[in-house]
Amino acid sequence: MTYSSRRLLRPVLRGPSAALLLLAAAGCSPGDAAASVTVPTPSTEAAAYCRALDRELPDSVAGLERNDPEPGSELTAGWGDGAIVLRCGVERPARMDDDQSKGITANGVNWMLEQRDGDGPRLTTTLRVTYVEVSLSQEYAHDTTPLAALAPAVEKTVPKRL
Repeated sequence: MTYSSRRLLRPVLRGPSAALLLLAAAGCSPGDAAASVTVPTPSTEAAAYCRALDRELPDSVAGLERNDPEPGSELTAGWGDGAIVLRCGVERPARMDDDQSKGITANGVNWMLEQRDGDGPRLTTTLRVTYVEVSLSQEYAHDTTPLAALAPAVEKTVPKRL
């Protein structure tokens, strides 16, 4: 690039234009909306466990601040802009009937693993009186840190199925 072409670009990168360019380059804009999810419709008993869980959830998970999805509900929570999304009171996944389904244990909580095409994994608690589902972005596909961070709240508020 010659001196004269650099000089022509310089005015474009000053003042408010520079801030807008940086926002566009970062992939965000003023007023970005939170992720959107379907809110579960659990029984009254399950919803009570979910409300208790919501009060115990951490403010940050895997270095991401809590940023709940839309529509706002005590049955859903999120961290980052949809990188980690929790839904409480979901239906029992049909995959739990599969003897070949895979699972993981994190801090005393068992989770059934479902791989999703083109996205990160979805994990659902097992052996609990209500089901808690966590969807992870591809970035966390091989990282148990989010589950380990959420497990203490699940353990404290959602009893084991007897």
